[in-house]
Amino acid sequence: MEFNNKKGLDCPINYTLSIVQGKWKWAILWLIYQSEVIRYGKLKEKLQFIAHKTLSQQLKELENSELIHREQYNVIPPKVEYTLTEKGKAVIPILELLSQWGSKYKQSGPNS
Repeated sequence: MEFNNKKGLDCPINYTLSIVQGKWKWAILWLIYQSEVIRYGKLKEKLQFIAHKTLSQQLKELENSELIHREQYNVIPPKVEYTLTEKGKAVIPILELLSQWGSKYKQSGPNS
């Protein structure tokens, strides 16, 4: 998704959300962070309910946003590995805070 720079929408939060918008991007970034280097098949295995097309698209968007690096090895069978870029690593403190918040409120219910 492209950053919407129209009047009234030009703020850092909208920019950030435009980069990481999508149901799976936060989870993908978190899994890459936890593994440091992860192959496509392992991502797919850990995100069981994501469609192949969706995972591929989300990875491409994260790569285009320079949050992840994709390394392709020309071997048989094909091997592709993903790592976080420096820009991607800068998002990790936000993910850690989201994880802490989720851990605190996940079990307590909506009215807590």
